[in-house]
Parts: sequence; C-alpha cells; structure tokens
Amino acid sequence: MRVRNLTKRYGDVVAVDDVTLDFTPGVHCFAGPNGSGKTTLLRCLAGLTRPTSGVVEDVGDVNYAFQTPSVYHDLIVADNLAVFSGFASEPPAWRAKLADRLGLEPMWDRPASALSDGYRKRLDLALALLDRPDVLVLDEPLADLDPATRDAIVNTVESYAGDDRYVLVSTHNLDRFAGLADRLTVMSLGRVIADEPRGEWEDPEAAYERALRAHRSG
Repeated sequence: MRVRNLTKRYGDVVAVDDVTLDFTPGVHCFAGPNGSGKTTLLRCLAGLTRPTSGVVEDVGDVNYAFQTPSVYHDLIVADNLAVFSGFASEPPAWRAKLADRLGLEPMWDRPASALSDGYRKRLDLALALLDRPDVLVLDEPLADLDPATRDAIVNTVESYAGDDRYVLVSTHNLDRFAGLADRLTVMSLGRVIADEPRGEWEDPEAAYERALRAHRSG
C-alpha cells in the first residue's frame, strides 16, 4: 500500500503537498498540529476524498472510524450490529467477540441515541471492524473519552493489527499508543516532516516533539 506524489488543494489552500509514503502492516500513527493535513491524507487514502494529483496504490478493503461516531441513533446496540453485519461476510462469532472486547453487552438493548459518548465510540469501532477490513483508519479515536473507553479502544487496536492488517491512526494522544505504534509519521503544513519506524524512537511523543523542533529550526 502506498501513495505517490499525492496533493490535495482546496482552492488556494494546499492541504496535502506532494506526499509519497509506503505503508507496512501494523499500527501506523499520524501526528501533527491542527491543519497539518493528516486527516486529508487519510481520507484520500480511504477513497473518501479525491486527490488533486498523485495516486494511491494497492489499497485493499478500507473502513474508516470518524472522530464523530457514525451509527444508527434510533436503533439499539444489538440492531446496529445486526444491520451492519448484513453487509459483512464474517460469522456471528466475530460480532460477539467484538462486542465482548469492547464491553458493549451492558448496553445491548439500549438505543444508540441514549449511549454515552464513550459507548457510542465503542459501538462505532465495532461497526468499522465487522467485516475485518485490510485497512482500518481511526481519526482521533481517543479524543474526549473516559479512561476505560480509551483502554478498550487501544486494546482492540492492539489485538486487531497484525502481519497482514494496517491500522492508521490520526491522534494527538501519542502517549496512549506508545506501546503498540510500529511507525510514526509527523506532518506539518501538508508535508511529511518525519517518518520513522519503531526502533528509531522509544517514545513516539518525544519523537513527535523532536520532529517539530527540527522542522521549525530548519
């Protein structure tokens, strides 16, 4: 999976500026100040936004969990999972495993509209994982969540990412992914200013700050 010379413009604004990246399976974190282009880049990769120029290559099945959860608010949790399962080919056992892993059982018969933000986020992640996509994109998955929900999401991401799966995470909470991030890409003003695999850093948050300092001083 790769992007080559990818650029996205909105009028005179260049949101992504000639980015070339090769992706490897595992957990790949994207970080950068607001407006750095990381979300636009991931939306282009997922096919949700058409780039102005450049190409996205060899991308398999992609599911995207947005910062604002996308669920059927009028349906109970069980029916949300049942409806979305109709679009997937995975067995019911996988749906049950996701519900257990994300702690959704206590909310099984509750309408999604009545869920807390944390449980709505858990449900949204379960829906994104129902068909076991090759690529899972998470946009700020931990923003404004309680500690238990953050742990549930991080643990689910850790167990899902594997030798043949990609989890791409745009986040300001790098410390929570310190133990499982395989790669860190730092963006600023639409460009990649650092792209480092695990092994070149011990703490992704420190690596992020180092990249920003070097960029500003350069």
